[in-house]
Amino acid sequence: MEWGLGLLLPLFLGLLRRGRGEGGELRERRSLGRGGGSGALEVEPPELVVAVEVGGSQQLTCRVACADPAAASVQWRGLDTSLGAVQSGAGSSVLSVRNASLAAAGIRVCVGSCGNSTFQRTVELLVFSFLDQLTVSRVALVAGRDQEVTCTAHNVSPARRDDQNTVSFSLLLGDRELEGAQAQDPELEEESQDGEDSLFQVTQRWLLPPLGTFPPPALQCQATMRLPGLERSHRQPIPVLHSLTSREPPVMTSPEATPQQGSTRSPGSPDPTSPRPTSPGPTSGNSSARTCRPEIHQSPAPGGLELLCEAACSPGVAVRWIQAPGGLEAYDRREAGAQAWLSMPWAECTPEGWFQCRLDPGGQMASLYLVPQICSPVPSATVWTGSVVLALLLLAVLTYRLWKCCRQTTGPTSSSGPPALPGPD
Repeated sequence: MEWGLGLLLPLFLGLLRRGRGEGGELRERRSLGRGGGSGALEVEPPELVVAVEVGGSQQLTCRVACADPAAASVQWRGLDTSLGAVQSGAGSSVLSVRNASLAAAGIRVCVGSCGNSTFQRTVELLVFSFLDQLTVSRVALVAGRDQEVTCTAHNVSPARRDDQNTVSFSLLLGDRELEGAQAQDPELEEESQDGEDSLFQVTQRWLLPPLGTFPPPALQCQATMRLPGLERSHRQPIPVLHSLTSREPPVMTSPEATPQQGSTRSPGSPDPTSPRPTSPGPTSGNSSARTCRPEIHQSPAPGGLELLCEAACSPGVAVRWIQAPGGLEAYDRREAGAQAWLSMPWAECTPEGWFQCRLDPGGQMASLYLVPQICSPVPSATVWTGSVVLALLLLAVLTYRLWKCCRQTTGPTSSSGPPALPGPD
């Protein structure tokens, strides 16, 4: 008898401990008994963490199914946060968050009941900001000289979650990470904001390896934000120049090699790790034996600089400009079939960045990177007119003073008048 009680005692204690551990769940999901039928609480979307971008909208729907619909009750509750707009009906409640701000982030609790049974589900609404606002420095790398490059993501929130950075960076050569680049620890700094919302900028620095005899036309900084149920990336090209005075980097004539944000290299395209630098120049006489490609030439023009994109191809093709620093609207453009001109005033203050044109049909592209020279400000018409007026005033004052000086010098002689005639004897 004593031996049997010794076996039953540990079993009884284990059941008692298990019952205490599951008490919370039992309280939330206890059976109805006489309440009118059992139910289950459903939330849509079902994830525990729901991410929504700043300015975006999100709906959270909570439902409970009861054997007796009249006994069903559902409501949303917020914990120290703005709840949002709520519309409730029989057995369901919809919480709507519109034009979400960072202050709208927080825990939402759905409480449902069927008679005497109560159910509860929590959802974390995570509001994030990750705009396509990447800046790099240096703006253009010089092969064999620059050894460091930085990339900064602006207006980021949240910058950290669960003691981990939410934004990571990669330095890409084509679609692969640049081998040999040494990444430093990311730097986190709060952006200056007038409101209550806190946004951050995250900066990543790399020490670069030698870029080789024939450097790639461009590297790319990629910033990626990872949140529960969300992964988003942005890219920013970093042009690579042959020398500090180079104004014509390698021309990238394929759409896959063009340094545009989010660009990728498709199978069969040239490997970006082994590019051959080329400069725009006249097309050889045997151009028919190779793929027709556009080329960019630059030449001085009256009062500025003019770029010409042309393609020596068969009739029926056309070229057009597709990219320029500051937008194409800031330039004068003319297009005539296989030739397209782009003019910019005052070449001594050229903008910095990529100029690109494309061939249609075919989609081949040519690119030209311009490095700005020292800008010498051009006097405006108002300044020129003012200078002329001032010069005329000075000339008038000088003339008046000379005239007055000469008059004082010759005054006594002229006032004596002619000699008197002798009178009659």
